[in-house]
This record gives sequence, structure tokens and C-alpha cells, in this order.
Amino acid sequence: MRKRNLSFVMARLAMVISILILFFSCDKSVPDQDVNVAPYYNLDVAFLPVDVKSYHGGEASGFLKFRQDPDTARIITLDTWVFNLEPNHSYQLQRAVDPITTSTCESTTWLTLGKGLLPQTIDTDSKGNGKADLFRDVTTATRGAQFRIHFQIVDAVSGATVLTSDCFQYTVR
Repeated sequence: MRKRNLSFVMARLAMVISILILFFSCDKSVPDQDVNVAPYYNLDVAFLPVDVKSYHGGEASGFLKFRQDPDTARIITLDTWVFNLEPNHSYQLQRAVDPITTSTCESTTWLTLGKGLLPQTIDTDSKGNGKADLFRDVTTATRGAQFRIHFQIVDAVSGATVLTSDCFQYTVR
């Protein structure tokens, strides 16, 4: 009788342990599709300072969430954040593109981005942080066209480059 109870308890314990292992070993995160992977429709872009130190003790930085929804309108959303820049000041997001045949981003033909064709500023608060929800319409670009693209944040008053990004590959969806 004792042997039978022990076998029953061990079987239940093994089953509980197996269920716990299966439950806790599953990857429950949902991957963000198409971010910084081929065919490069969406990009997560980090901005680093050119030579600007923060007004609040750390270094300036920024982030751009570059997303192109798979719709027919071909609108790219450019959610942009900047941190630790000059308080109560205006900045602008710019981009330059190169053909995919080049291995790096060499272009210095900068286009100021905004809401469609209308350039917009990124205004910082009293702490030097700012956010702007920008977009760009690329319906004139051929689907599947590929570019090398890089970005910069410039001072809206002086035009001086404050933050820059790495070079990325981009494909028009």
C-alpha cells in the first residue's frame, strides 16, 4: 500500500514539474516583425551626440521609430524622441539617402522631415526632452526600391548637427 501511494505521489510530482518546466520555458514575447532585418521596412534608429554634452549632467541622445505599414498609401511614420538637449529649444530631423550600390552613407544632401512635405520642429521641454510624431509619404518611390539612409538632428536656429545615426538599409514596401 505504501509503495503504491509513493508511486502515485512521484507520478503526480513528475507531472507538476513537467508542466512547470513547459510553462516557464516557453518564449512568450511577441517579436516585432521586420525591425532592422531584411527586407528592412522598419528601423529602430539610435541617435548619438556629435559633440554635445547634456544640459543636465548626461550626454544627449535620441531615438527614431521608423515604420512603414503594409498599406497602399506608403506612409512612413517617424516617431522621434530627443533627450538631454537644450531646454525649451527647437530641433529638426533630417535624412540623406544613397543608392544601395554604395557600401556606406556618403550623401550630404539632407532633407528636413516633418508632417508630409511640411518640415516640423521637435521642441524640447524644460528638461531638454522632446517628442514629435512625424511622417513621410513615399508613394512616388517604386515598391521594392532599396536605399542606404542615415539621419541627423539639427538645431533649428543655427542648423548645427547635434545628433547623428548610423547608416541603415531601407526597402520601400
